[in-house]
Amino acid sequence: MKSMATLTSTAPARAHHAAAPEHADHAGKAGGEDRYLVPALQRGLQLLAEFSRNERELTGAELSRRLGLPRASVFRILQTLEQMGYVERVGESAHYKLGMAVLRLGFEFLASMELTELGRPVIDDLSAATGLAAHLVVRDGREVVFVAKSAGRSFIFNSIQVGARLPAHATVLGRVLLGDLSMDELATLYRGVALTPYTEQTPTTLAALKALIDEDARRGYGVSQGGFESAISTIAAPVYDHHHTVSAAVSVTVPAQQVDPQQLDELVAQVKLAAQRLSQHISHQPPTRHSASHPSKNSNP
Repeated sequence: MKSMATLTSTAPARAHHAAAPEHADHAGKAGGEDRYLVPALQRGLQLLAEFSRNERELTGAELSRRLGLPRASVFRILQTLEQMGYVERVGESAHYKLGMAVLRLGFEFLASMELTELGRPVIDDLSAATGLAAHLVVRDGREVVFVAKSAGRSFIFNSIQVGARLPAHATVLGRVLLGDLSMDELATLYRGVALTPYTEQTPTTLAALKALIDEDARRGYGVSQGGFESAISTIAAPVYDHHHTVSAAVSVTVPAQQVDPQQLDELVAQVKLAAQRLSQHISHQPPTRHSASHPSKNSNP
């Protein structure tokens, strides 16, 4: 591939001279502020912004046309972004999609900004109401990440620190956070990755995992009784953003392998209420997706 300097030097000289007055005029109109812009970075960010939930895969040719840039320039931008993990090639095709680095960046933002700020008083209230440790978690790829916690009256579970990670497939927290994924999306996420068993209750196939995810999504909450650690039970409910997409989960941790059915019903109601409250805070409207059904005394691992 030719270097940037080589490509620049081969451009017609008259094109360079023709562009100079236009650049000077533009800089003058902008009050000189454009001096601080980095054009290559700007084009890279504009390229990333072309991907959306409705257009998850785009070709270099499509991006070139949309951005009004030469294909060679778009190819270099894509190569740079791919190397850094911000885009990925779809198989052997000419299509690209957003990479995990974008997801990680987004979750780091959520963890450090509004979601954590809004979620902290919610889980503090949940912990005070139940006397149990309460947590706020998000998903980063195939892992769940703890972004806020409230210890409650029990100090047994303070070992879980903010920033701790757990495997999504093996935890009820992960199942709740995976609730929006289709089977195809789930297969893509776990392509070439074995579902490691942690207990006898851990799903080891995508079909089994998807069945648990769908059941939790239908009920509007998930329960794990000794499903990841034998002496611990967890109750979790999803938090929705303004697109009614799962963006986080709220949970409480019970220091027991089994929870009394009557206590379980009460805890489920409190966790769901906390999740709905946080959903309202971050979306500015009541959550409408996966509306709650009456709590069931039966639970999945």
